[in-house]
Amino acid sequence: MFRFAALQSETGRKLLAERNIDTEDIDSIILIEPNVAYYTKSTAALEIGKNLKGLRTLSSILLWLPESFRNIVYDIVAKNRYKWYGKKESCMIPTPKLKDKFL
Repeated sequence: MFRFAALQSETGRKLLAERNIDTEDIDSIILIEPNVAYYTKSTAALEIGKNLKGLRTLSSILLWLPESFRNIVYDIVAKNRYKWYGKKESCMIPTPKLKDKFL
């Protein structure tokens, strides 16, 4: 359902340039819907959640909250995620099936 590209990758830079997205202003998740729009931070996460089983209703409800409030909460979680959830010492090696999800 979703494909991934690092913002710093050639594909990521191309997608950002096509939409005039300045990564100096945005340093978090960006969801790009082809020929529609792009979403950042909490809106991107919740739009993704609307497509994931079990999170559809919660994501739809949270989208009703003001974006400025949601982004404050998003930034707090982003800032503290390693402290709360830990950090792996090494990156996982993706399986061939998972590699297909990256642009």
